[in-house]
Parts: sequence; C-alpha cells; structure tokens
Amino acid sequence: MSESTRTDWVLHVDLDQFIAAVEVLRRPELAGLPVVVGGRGDPTERGVVSTASYEAREFGVGSGMPLRTAAKKCPDAVFLAVDAPAYEAASVQVMDTLRGFDVPVEVLGWDEAFMGVRTDDPEGFADDVRAAVLDATRLHCSVGVGDNKLRAKIATEFGKPRGRFTLTAENWFEVMGERPTDALWGIGRKTAAKLAGLGIRTVRELAETEAQVLADRLGPTMGPWYRRLGRGVDSSPVDASPYVPRGHGREETFQHNLTDWDEVAEAVRRLARTVLDDIRREGRPAVRVGMKMRYAPFETRTRSLTLPAATVEEPVIEAAALDLLGRFDHARAVRLVGVRLEMAPPLGADHPETD
Repeated sequence: MSESTRTDWVLHVDLDQFIAAVEVLRRPELAGLPVVVGGRGDPTERGVVSTASYEAREFGVGSGMPLRTAAKKCPDAVFLAVDAPAYEAASVQVMDTLRGFDVPVEVLGWDEAFMGVRTDDPEGFADDVRAAVLDATRLHCSVGVGDNKLRAKIATEFGKPRGRFTLTAENWFEVMGERPTDALWGIGRKTAAKLAGLGIRTVRELAETEAQVLADRLGPTMGPWYRRLGRGVDSSPVDASPYVPRGHGREETFQHNLTDWDEVAEAVRRLARTVLDDIRREGRPAVRVGMKMRYAPFETRTRSLTLPAATVEEPVIEAAALDLLGRFDHARAVRLVGVRLEMAPPLGADHPETD
C-alpha cells in the first residue's frame, strides 16, 4: 500500500502486572506464585497493595487494598516492599524501546504509553512492539489498537495478558454497546451511578441519549462529553511532549490510629517540608496545597487551597498545610495523612501541564 493511502492508528501499550513482573525478574523463583507488592512488604503493618501478580488476583487481591486484607484473602502470597527506583529504571527501558520505533510516544506512567502510528498493518506493528519490549526488557505487554486514543486504551483490556485487541468505529458497539458505562475510560463508579439515576446503564444507552438531556442534568460541558465517550469519539492527538509533573506529594500511613491531633500536625509539618524539598529540586514554586486524610477504618477525604502567591518559603507552606488540617474532623481517629504541592508551570511552557 502506498504511503498516501496508509492510515493513522493509535496503539496503547500496557505492561502486564508491571511491578510484580519486575520483581519476578529479580527473583525468578517467584514465577507462578502469588506476589503482592506494597508498603514495606509486611502484611502485619498498615499499607496498601501497589500491585498483585495474576496469581494473587485470582484470590481477589487488587491494587489499593489494605495489605492486611490481602493477607487474609491470600495467606500464602509472597509480600514484597515497594522499590520505586527499580520500577523507574525498568520503565525507562520500556519507553526507550517504544521511542526506537521513531513514532510519537506519549508516556502515561511507569507502565503505559500511547504510540501514534501510520501503517497499513496496525496489528503487525503491535506484534512488533510486543516482541521488541520483551526482547529488550524481558517484560510482557499488551497492546490496544484503535482509531483514536480512547478506543486504543479500552482495547488493551481485551488483549490482556500478553496479547492485542483492535477496537474501532466499526466494531465499537458490537464490543462495548451492552457493557456498563463505567467500562469507559473517563467514567468511574460515581458518574456511572449518576447516569443510572437517569436510566442510562449501558454504553449504547449513553451514546443514544440526547446531548441536551445530558447537558441539563450533568452540566453543559461534561454532559455532552460523556455522550462522546459513549460513542467512542476522541480527537486528542498523541502528544510526545516530555512529561511535566503538575505537583509532588508525600503521605504517611500510621501503624496505629492517631487520636492526638498534635501528633497529626507534626506529621503534616514533616510531610510539608519533605514535599517542599521535592519541588525545590524541580526549580518551580508551589501555587496550591492539597491534603489527603484517611480516617479509621478506611474513609478518605481531601481538601485544597490556592496560595496567595507562588512560593517556596517553608513558613508559608507549613501555615497553609496547617490551615487545611483545621478543616478536617478532629473528633475522628486518623489512619493516614498526605500533603501535595502543585507547582507553577515551567518557564516557557506554552500549554497546560498534565498530571
């Protein structure tokens, strides 16, 4: 096929059980065993699951689950501590391999990226990508092939593990039509519940709902956007611009619930100082402070505030964090606290940052 008749495609590359897979590469004796990575690797301590191998997932273990719950569901699992530098190094290898195809690569995180590809054989290209990643890193990945980013992203789940799947306008409703609305990338449980309240439960029903109805009920911007999701419509390009973090955050899980809020305040001060050091290394001041609070047993709340001016001054950041702390319920025991600083855009930036 001539270059002029080739078609633009999007590939979504997603590493299979990435963190667990990296750990198994370092410890081959764990292959085939249920592996859970999270916290300091001690399921008697408080912490959450960062990832679980497929073998552990068969027992109902999933990301974000408390480690103690994971241990109850799968007592024979191997628990390992999080080793972020190892995962970062493996991710760099993967992304460098993708860039070796000389196409735009938009990195979404450690373990996934979009590729913008012009080809007459997208499935063959996807298979070449899978083989190249495996050869370079010994890690398996799945690839979603789509005629836009939304469809490519969703397609990947149908290709897992170690496979590929193609989702386009042609087979969109055949594949997605009767699935629940939260099967769409961009719709979570809360939005799905709102849609269900309108009698909209499936992707097809969402796609067939009048845009004005959704605008009236869910807002003039979000309502029509949800309808576009239901139809699989997405015009956003694959953006190969280097990833620019919007902010940095740190959190601390207490091994025992804190009821003394002076202790909570001290933890907030400590976290604020640490995150401030993080953004100073970026060379960008803070413009907004956020806080996450997890009450016992496992209820999470968040608050945030915009600073009067961009700053890296410790007293200002600390005062803002303590101001936020005062907005939480001090009558409740605290399991976890986190502090996040959002930064000013880098100098010369001509587009909004991505988180």
